[in-house]
Order: sequence, then C-alpha cells, then structure tokens
Amino acid sequence: MKASFNAITSVATKEFIHILRDRRIVALILVLPPFFTLLFGHAFEVTERQHVPAILQNTDQGEASARLVEFLAAKEKFNWQTRSNDQSDGSYTPDLFKEQVEAAVIIPSGWSDHLKKGDPIPLRLILDGGDTTTARELEGSLQQFLGEYQKGELDEMVSNLPENVMALGKQLPIDIRKQFVSAMTPWTLKSEILYNPKLRFIEYLTPGIIGLILQLLTVTLMACTLTREREAGTLSQLMVTSLRRVEIVVGKVIPYLVISTFLIAETIAVAFFHFNVQFREPIVLGVICLLFLLCSLGLGLLISAFCDTQTQAIQFAVFFLLPVFPLSGAFAPLEQLPDNVRLIPQLFPLTHFCHAFRLINLYHANFQFIAKDLIFLSLGALITCGGAAVLLSRSEE
Repeated sequence: MKASFNAITSVATKEFIHILRDRRIVALILVLPPFFTLLFGHAFEVTERQHVPAILQNTDQGEASARLVEFLAAKEKFNWQTRSNDQSDGSYTPDLFKEQVEAAVIIPSGWSDHLKKGDPIPLRLILDGGDTTTARELEGSLQQFLGEYQKGELDEMVSNLPENVMALGKQLPIDIRKQFVSAMTPWTLKSEILYNPKLRFIEYLTPGIIGLILQLLTVTLMACTLTREREAGTLSQLMVTSLRRVEIVVGKVIPYLVISTFLIAETIAVAFFHFNVQFREPIVLGVICLLFLLCSLGLGLLISAFCDTQTQAIQFAVFFLLPVFPLSGAFAPLEQLPDNVRLIPQLFPLTHFCHAFRLINLYHANFQFIAKDLIFLSLGALITCGGAAVLLSRSEE
C-alpha cells in the first residue's frame, strides 16, 4: 500500500510540475473562472429586456387612439419611434430589419370609431421572428399593456355615467348588480413564487456556469496530458517503470482534481460575493461536484489515451463539448427540447450535474431525488477512468 501511494505521489508531483511550468495554463486557471462567471452572470442576470426599439404608427388619429399612444409611450419596455400618418388605412408592413427595430404596432384607421360602435378592431402587431424568445416576450408585454389601458378606460367610463343611469342601476336586484360588478372588474391573481422568489436567473444559471467552466478546462487540459508525454517520448519511459497502469491514471488525475477544486472555489466565491447567490447543503453540493469532476477528468483522460497528438486530443474534446453547451440544460430547461432530442442530453455528465445541483440548492430536495444523477456520475467516472487505464495498457504493449 505504501509503495502504491509513493508511486501515485511521484506521478502526481511530476504532473503538478508540468502544469506549473506552463504559464498559459496557470493564467487560464486563475483568470477564466472569475471572468466567465462575471461575464455569464451579468449577461443573464436580467432576462427581461427593456427599451426595445419599436415603431408606433397611429393611422387613426382619433381621441381614443391618441390616449392609447400616450399610454404606450410612457412604458419603458419599448423605445418607440412614432410615425406620422403616411398610410391612411394602416395596411402597409414596415421592413423591421431595414428600420432597425424589433416590433411595430399599427393602430388602423377607424379604430376609435369602431370602439364607440362596440365593434373594436384589432391592432396590428408585427414582430421579428428571428429571435423567437424576444418575439413572444414582446407580444405578452403588449397584451398586458392593453389590459391595463382597457381597465383605465373602463374606470373612466363608469365614473362619467349619467346620474339617471346610476339610479336605474340601483333598482336592479342586488345579486344582478354584484354579477355586473364582478364581470366588469378585471380578474387578478395573487401570485406566490417558491424556491426562487425574486426570479433571479443567476440562481438557476450558477450550476451551469460552474459545470461549463469545469468541463471546458478539465476535459481539454486532461485530454492533453498523456498525448503531451507521448509526443515528448516520456510516456514510453513511464510505461517501462514498475508503475502500474492504475497508479499512472490516478497520479495523472489527482493534480487536475486539486486544480478543479480551486476552480470551483473561484467560481462559487464570485457568485456568492458579487451576485449574492446562496449555496445550501455544502457537503451534498461538494459530493456532486466531486463526482462530476471525476467523470469529467476520466473523460479527458480517456480522450488522451486513444489520441496520438495534442491536436487530436483537443479536436476530440471540442467535438464532445460542442453539443454539451446547448443541450445539457446549463442555460435553459431541458423541457424546451423536443421529445426526440431530450434523450441525448441524458448521456452528458453536465446534464446530471446541473439537475442534481439545482435540486439541492433551489428545491432543498432529498437524496432520493438526486440518486439517479449521482449513480450516473459515479458510473461515468469508473467507466472513463477504467477505460483510460485499459486503453493505455493496450496502446503501449
């Protein structure tokens, strides 16, 4: 046991020396985690857009439409570009791309008159479908604003009713009057938000940031560790020593495991002190991070074992990481994916890491809810590290 410990220590020490001698790697370790955390955190801290450039065209020019224009102009959601009445029927469609706007609201001609007749006609809303998320958000915001405007108009109309109308209304049975009041009063919701009361997207995003930084650095750096030695010719010398393959694998993993722990600490420190993200159940979160690290390091080592050059190793690492970023649920829920695509992310360690991390940190879930994720990460670590040892043994026979 002591001999095996000494062997692993010697390999780990040698790998530490290689890492510390490369100033570029040291710079990446020190700079990238806080930089990416700040970048992603501020980029996604506020998900609802404000001051969206839009056209507001009033082709009606009636009293009601003038009040609507004044009402909408006060909303900070849109940065309106008001247009003159150059098309009387409002049937034209502006070119949003050329106009450099993302939406256009056109009040059609005769809109005010139709309101007086009790036959309202719809406003025209033209949206840029290139960004589907923003388009739906703008449509929902405009519907909300129209509801607020209608409520204000209704209150104004009721307050200006003639006295005889009010007197006639009082003659109605009280049950009928209550039904009228209920029908004319906008229905409201009393919302209660659990788990993330302030709806801070950074709370949801933090596991994704941690996981992406770890996979980007650990898989890439680990994928180059054996290929670097193979290119330098030192791997053959290492293989003819009395060291066992398992000892070599463990010795290679330990330095990057220590470095990765430092990366996690950097990222969590920035999230906690700068974005005020709270971390709960630190022991359980630590276990989740450890298993994810072992799985990621094993994957990088596996890539390194069957690649001959560092260039090949980086190419394989990038090939793996590209689909992981958009499909792992790091930035958006997996439920948004089509059913036939949703099975693919289940093969990614980052998917299970983000899922387990969020269940603990946001939902205070019990162990039974994250058991499947922990089992997947544990098996992934065993399979990748074991596979790397087998491939390493066969490649040097």
